Amino acid sequence: MSFAGKNFKYLRKLRGWTQEDFANKVGIKRSLVGAYEEERAEPRLEVVETVCSIFKLSLEDVLLKELADEGESYMAKRRKLKMGAERSNIQFVPVKAAAGYLAGYNDPEFVDELNTFTLPMLGPGEYRAFEIIGDSMLPTPSGSVIVGEKVENLEYVKSNQAYIVVSRTDGIVYKRIQKEPKLQTTLTLVSDNPQYPPYTVKSEDIAEVWQAQMILSRPMEKPVWDVNQLASVVNTLQEQVNSLKSNRS
Repeated sequence: MSFAGKNFKYLRKLRGWTQEDFANKVGIKRSLVGAYEEERAEPRLEVVETVCSIFKLSLEDVLLKELADEGESYMAKRRKLKMGAERSNIQFVPVKAAAGYLAGYNDPEFVDELNTFTLPMLGPGEYRAFEIIGDSMLPTPSGSVIVGEKVENLEYVKSNQAYIVVSRTDGIVYKRIQKEPKLQTTLTLVSDNPQYPPYTVKSEDIAEVWQAQMILSRPMEKPVWDVNQLASVVNTLQEQVNSLKSNRS
């Protein structure tokens, strides 16, 4: 039996990740992480290779060595791991490039032409930043930049979390996703602003999904409150509460 399960747990804790975080980074289910760490199952080779790539280790290191017993203190290893982590270049998609992105998101040459930046607080991963316009996700202001980490499979989307969704029908939108267990072919997109009703998109029409990790926005000016708009929001919320009450009765 290999040391893979023990090493997965050790490496996960070095990064300060939960089992859910680790599962998302590696692209497996959370339950599998638990099974590996408790040594109830052996990870597949492709899973071990992904972990090796993330942590810059060899297969021999992960499979044949018990990394926790290598003599260096826990905190020293954690500091070294953080210092050695490569910063990911984040491609930036401004609103003016949104139409071109829909046609070229899968074209390496187009993506390479996008401006890039780095953020030291993000761990290794594939990230992209999108400028959003509109007030459907208030209190996130129009003009904010959403930094998202790529979700490789819709199976790993978490219900009620915020994502950038790139679809062939609606373009690039920033919404919360609600998953209906019985409806595998559609996703419901929900705005934080209750004035905007939820709507559904077909899974087959979705090109990319990026889970929001950070929101970058300019300092806001002193807000000028629109009394009529506030009243409309309150009325909308009251209607939704009344609707929920009637559905329960």
